[in-house]
Amino acid sequence: MRAGIVGMGRYLPEKIVTNQDLEKIMDTTDEWIRTRTGIEERRIAADDVNTSDMAFAAAQKAIQDAGITAEEIDLILVATVTPDSPFPSVACRIQERLGAKKAAAMDVSAACAGFMYGIITAKQFIESEDYKYVLVVGVEKLSKITDWNDRNTAVLFGDAAGAAIIGPVSENRGILSFELGADGTGAKHLYQDEYIIMNGREVFKFAVRQMGESCVHVLEKAGLTKEDVDFLIPHQANIRIMEASRQRLELPEEKMSKTVNKYGNTSSASIPISLVEELEAGKIKDDDLIVMVGFGGGLTWGAIAMRWGK
Repeated sequence: MRAGIVGMGRYLPEKIVTNQDLEKIMDTTDEWIRTRTGIEERRIAADDVNTSDMAFAAAQKAIQDAGITAEEIDLILVATVTPDSPFPSVACRIQERLGAKKAAAMDVSAACAGFMYGIITAKQFIESEDYKYVLVVGVEKLSKITDWNDRNTAVLFGDAAGAAIIGPVSENRGILSFELGADGTGAKHLYQDEYIIMNGREVFKFAVRQMGESCVHVLEKAGLTKEDVDFLIPHQANIRIMEASRQRLELPEEKMSKTVNKYGNTSSASIPISLVEELEAGKIKDDDLIVMVGFGGGLTWGAIAMRWGK
């Protein structure tokens, strides 16, 4: 039995904050932000919308898309660094709201690579045949830990949620290979004190190197080549980092997801919300080979090669 994605959903807050809006409250410009990051606008959740509210909305859509009921879910994994509170977990909060009565539930903390960690954890339970369906959610309300006086970080982040149902898929489809990794010596470069603190130069160097290497590694593990890749979904942190990954795989621009311009860096939510976007646009079809790759604070990283389809 092979595990794959059998349902997807996302939640995007209604409020849009543009670069022009940020020009009014800090020393920055639209051109400065766009040329360095590729970001033009981002979504910001309302004060009364919690991380669990966004996770719940995305999860409902994923369950519906998978054609299952909440009662069929065996495990809920929520990747987040911005829970409503230290405990109970966001996973437990949405388990109650979904009515997923038999599901175990826990949060996963791997920053922007959290969704990758969640999917691969789910894979183990599915392929061991201990569980049939696992709900994995990547969700962040980064606006609540962003220092709006720090122009180097405030321009980067947005709020969102993306969810996937992981379950058994037909032969030759699903997760073909993966890579997960961490380097705790880099923790000093990206962390939360009261707010997000980042050494942009060091994170950039790490991400450019690691994202490209991880893409190549998962293809090698699956016995595939760059020419086999149909679509790349990188973590939407910075267009220059994303472009480095695309060039490493020698892919044309139209084969890489680019949503960073509309949503900014939504951390663990960025890959699933981008995947939903490309599916809705018809850019990913059954039997396409997709590569997903992300990196985050920790430092952490993860990549997956997957043959799309149920």
